Amino acid sequence: MTATPDDPAATAAPRARRLRIAQPRSLRSRQLWAASLGLVAFLALAGFALDGAFQRTAQSGLRERLHSYALAYANSDFARDGSVIPPWDPPDARFRRPGSGLYAQIVLEKGAWESESAQGPELPPAEMLPPGKQVFEGPLPLRQINGAPGLAYRFGYGLTLSDEGGGREIPYTVYILEDSTALARQVSAFRAALWWYLGGAGLVLLLLQMFVLRWSLRPLGDVIDELKRVQRGEAAGMSQAHPRELEPLTESINAFIRSERENLERQRNTLADLAHSLKTPLAVLRARLDSGSSEAELREEVDAQLQRMNDLVSYQLARAARSGHQLFAAPVEIEPQAEQIVVGLEKVYARKGVLCEFDIAPEARFHGELGDLQELLGNLLENAFKWAKARVLLSVREIAGAPGQRPGLSIVVEDDGPGIEEARIPLILQRGVRGDERVQGHGIGLSIVQDIVKSYRGQLHVGRSEELGGARFEVELPGGL
Repeated sequence: MTATPDDPAATAAPRARRLRIAQPRSLRSRQLWAASLGLVAFLALAGFALDGAFQRTAQSGLRERLHSYALAYANSDFARDGSVIPPWDPPDARFRRPGSGLYAQIVLEKGAWESESAQGPELPPAEMLPPGKQVFEGPLPLRQINGAPGLAYRFGYGLTLSDEGGGREIPYTVYILEDSTALARQVSAFRAALWWYLGGAGLVLLLLQMFVLRWSLRPLGDVIDELKRVQRGEAAGMSQAHPRELEPLTESINAFIRSERENLERQRNTLADLAHSLKTPLAVLRARLDSGSSEAELREEVDAQLQRMNDLVSYQLARAARSGHQLFAAPVEIEPQAEQIVVGLEKVYARKGVLCEFDIAPEARFHGELGDLQELLGNLLENAFKWAKARVLLSVREIAGAPGQRPGLSIVVEDDGPGIEEARIPLILQRGVRGDERVQGHGIGLSIVQDIVKSYRGQLHVGRSEELGGARFEVELPGGL
């Protein structure tokens, strides 16, 4: 079957390749590309800004220079016939050299005067300016002495001169022009130096950036090396010598490693306990077979030992099914689960008329598997219902945790029954010991509770209730990441 051009599968591979090119998988490459592009953009913007500032400064300097030349020619004298008598010594020798690139013009109402340098080039047309007005224009087109087109900047200054009798005023305008070649050379020289220095600075900054990036990402390389050592079995877990930003990651990895090892240890313990538990019934059966007992006695013994082995297998499988929990589970609201369990228990113990009260903090949540919460509450509440006379109290509170971590949880179940003698508390909590409080269908009682609490690195406290007078079971689960 051939994929058509409209088939999404036909374009998936090229699109994936483009995405891989646009988004490098290496963090170092991503940061290097991003920082390099940012550096190039910054240097380019800085270069254009400096270039524009230099051009404005150069043009301002040119204007001031032309202005000073205009003031020199503004002091020119006028003959009786109105002709211009320029200064004997011009402010710059170029005014006397034809086609030098620096020109002077004095425009009158009738006629105009031009400096010797303007003899030959064709200057742009000039007009009279109002007295006191100054203009700076350019670049304006002109034709040079060799006939080639050119550009020039022009400064104009409008003036008036009163005659000796004071009867009339003579208006005139002084224009100073300078070829744009000199300014262009200055700008070109500045640009060459600017981009040379910016390029050198960019190269130095890029090398420094690579060094800083390599130094800053070294902790990630250390984490990868430690993970490889953990995988090879050369290390038991991640060390604590990492930056603060990586501590949540290394702590999560260590928590995952501990959880997996504890789960493996529980599985091994379950298999060992099952083998050890089955050894005794099998030994009894072997002894009965070797003793030559009657068929009826042998049948009765086989039936009893098979029932015992069935109970042992069920017990171990139930415990193994509850071993471990998800490391990062969604928070579970406690009150709905407790209500569901209590409704069922009230039906079972309807003749006793036990009343169960709740004192559950609204913000309290169980961070773990729903089945573990059901086992904890189910076994503790069932035990309380069985021994209570009339009242059972369930209290749930949050336990403040470390800054930045979720809080812990306290679950307390109390009853008004006879309570538990202090000397018997270690006995009923022994691993694998069966008690009368275990009811079929609810698992394996307090031993399951103890195993679940241990899997969450919590604690189980058993004592006497000060409020109700009976037994008091308190489960404390610590906060987490």
